[in-house]
Amino acid sequence: MNVDQAFREAMARFPGAVTAITTAEAGEPLGFIATAVCSLSMDPPSVVVCVNKSVSAHNVILYQGFFVVNVLTADHSDIVKRFGERKGAASFDGTEWVAGETGASLIVGARVSLDCTLAKAHDGFSHTILVGVVENVVLPDAGEGHCLLWQGRSFHKAIELA
Repeated sequence: MNVDQAFREAMARFPGAVTAITTAEAGEPLGFIATAVCSLSMDPPSVVVCVNKSVSAHNVILYQGFFVVNVLTADHSDIVKRFGERKGAASFDGTEWVAGETGASLIVGARVSLDCTLAKAHDGFSHTILVGVVENVVLPDAGEGHCLLWQGRSFHKAIELA
């Protein structure tokens, strides 16, 4: 196995929360599914999101300067499927969303939504590494839904171990 294949296999074994990274352009929602998201700092509250340069929302986020990290639950598999099959606003068909403080699209019912302004963008080879400052946090009731995870090339549900 060469290093590219070994790296791909290693990353498949690394679990990640499934998120919908969303924005808006001319009042229309746009977004894509990502697992390369992590917290960066508490001062200011900020996150890192790695975005493939080929996704349609990539340039929109850079131009508009805002995005939301929507952490999806196990009940959102339909959203993941639509985002994979459709482009632009059509990927939001059947998905309830509202405009956040920044103007980006918040998915109603997400486990967590972090409404961010774009602070910096760095080249990351095939991806752009976005640094977002969190302007608003939407936290539904603590007991609602388990986070959707991606590991081993399939979806899993995060549950508490007894």
